[in-house]
This record gives sequence, structure tokens and C-alpha cells, in this order.
Amino acid sequence: MKDEAWPVFPARQQKQLNCILYTACVTSPHHNPARLRYTRLMTSSPPSSPTIALALGAGGARGLAHIAVLEALDDLGLSPVEIAGTSMGAILGAAYAAGMSGRAIRAHVLGLLRDRGDIMQKLLKARVGRFTDLFSGANPILVDGEVFLDLFWPRIVPDRFEELKIPFTAVATDYVGRCEAAMNSGPLAPAVAGSMAIPGLIKPVLANGRTLVDGGAVNPLPFRALVGRADVVIAVDVTGGPVADRAGPPTPFETMFGAAQIMQHAITAEMLKVSQPDILLVPLVNGFRVLDFFKAAQILAAAAPMRDEIKRRLEGVLESRQKAG
Repeated sequence: MKDEAWPVFPARQQKQLNCILYTACVTSPHHNPARLRYTRLMTSSPPSSPTIALALGAGGARGLAHIAVLEALDDLGLSPVEIAGTSMGAILGAAYAAGMSGRAIRAHVLGLLRDRGDIMQKLLKARVGRFTDLFSGANPILVDGEVFLDLFWPRIVPDRFEELKIPFTAVATDYVGRCEAAMNSGPLAPAVAGSMAIPGLIKPVLANGRTLVDGGAVNPLPFRALVGRADVVIAVDVTGGPVADRAGPPTPFETMFGAAQIMQHAITAEMLKVSQPDILLVPLVNGFRVLDFFKAAQILAAAAPMRDEIKRRLEGVLESRQKAG
């Protein structure tokens, strides 16, 4: 039987990956031939290596599940050649594209959310509405997205797309144009602030002559922009739906966010009927609400299986392509 070959990763990452795979296979209590075969295939030396593109979808606090996927890529020594993100996916995608590791992003998020008092102070600084707005019909809780990012983003995130280490696209909605607005050059914060501008919570952003609101209104899972940009396109869907965990009707606030989730889930489902990414990951985070950020540890725990799943799915895709070739 002819020995199988497997695409290797860039030379600077190959040694690290080989060590990870060898240690996992040889020291595992579940040591078996399939694991050994995986190691043999992945540590062979064919001429080319697969490239990965990553789409991180919208989903509010559920989007923290993206961190598990980023950590899995780090475990494999894989660096995406391009990233696209919508809303929460844009916030985390930009940080990863800036050069942060998945582990560093996890530490940053959990560190921030450990102090509720500090979080509230920062949100008050980012708030553009005033409580007196209640009497004028305006929104007293409206937040300025750019100020929010300045207060919460890691310092490593640069001012411009061109300064990122990985090409990145932020997807927002052009409110007046009623269409998608995909941005990959120029100032970074306005683009991401526009992508995350949830109506009623974060004020719209004026950028390049356009009024930008939440990208989830038109493209909650922006994988189509990555088709043809890499050998393997991975998309992470965290749209889900509203949580029904109590008797009685939802509150007006819950209804607003729940309706948005239903819309985003429906849009994503229709998109996937037309085309699909090479690997679609759906973390089991439906039990969390859009604003459940203080449940970050639980969300990350629920998403933990993604770390193994992405490795398994990537192996399957590459192996099937090798056989087809």
C-alpha cells in the first residue's frame, strides 16, 4: 500500500506541531493506531501546507466561544491567512489579528469581567445617553462603541487595519444603503464599533460617508468573503436563539434581543443553504443570553469541546482532499 502524504505546516511551526502531536499520541492513556496514523500523516514532509481562513460570527456574549477555536488553532500552530468577523466576532477577530494568542485573549476577558464595579464604571464612561433622556424620548443607556473599544480592547490592538498582523475584515450593516458593509482598510475602531452597533444599545457609527449598525442584520456569519482566500475556510456560528428559562412572556428588553437572534439565525440558515464553509463549528452555547458576559467562564467551559472538534474536523477535511487528489 502506498504511504499517504499529508500537507505540513510552515517550517517555523512544524517543529512545535510535531512535538504536540507526538506527545498527545504517545503519552495518551487512549494510545491507539488511529492516533499514531494521525501523527505519521501530519509529520510527513510533502511540498505544500494548507492555509486556513477564519470567519467569526455574531452572537453577543455567546461569541466568547470563539476563544476556544482560537486556542485550538494555536495548539496546532496554525495562523489564519485571513479573518472576517461580525459584531462580537469582529471584536475578538481584530484582537487575534493584532497578534494576541487565544490564551491571552481568554486571560484578558476573564480579567476584565472579574471586577463588576470596574466594568460598570467603564460602561458609564462609554455611555452617550443621559438619564434625563427618559423624559425626552431618547435612549439613556446608549453606548458609544468607539469609546467602549478604547476602554475594553487590549492595548495591543492597533489604530488601523494595515497595522494588523493578519488581514482582517469587519462586517457591518450600511443602514441607509440597506446592505452589507465589509471593511478591511483604514481606521479599525470605527469599523468594529459599527459592526457591533446593536440597535438600542450601541449608537450607530458614521464612517466613510456611511451610517453603520450591527453587521448581524445582514451577515451574521461572514464566511462567504473568505471563499477562495485559503485552502480551508472555517466558520464559527454562535447565533442560536432566545433563551426560554422562565414562565411567562419575555420582558421588552429580552424580546428586543431575542427577535434579533431569531433574525440572525434565520439569515445564517438561508446562507448555509446556498453555500457552506469547509468546516462549520457550532458551539453548544444556546443556553446563554446575548448579554451574559458575566458568565464568561461558563461559556468558555461549554465551548471547550471545540478545541478537539476543530482538530478532528480539520484532519477529516484534509484527508478527504488528499484522497480525492
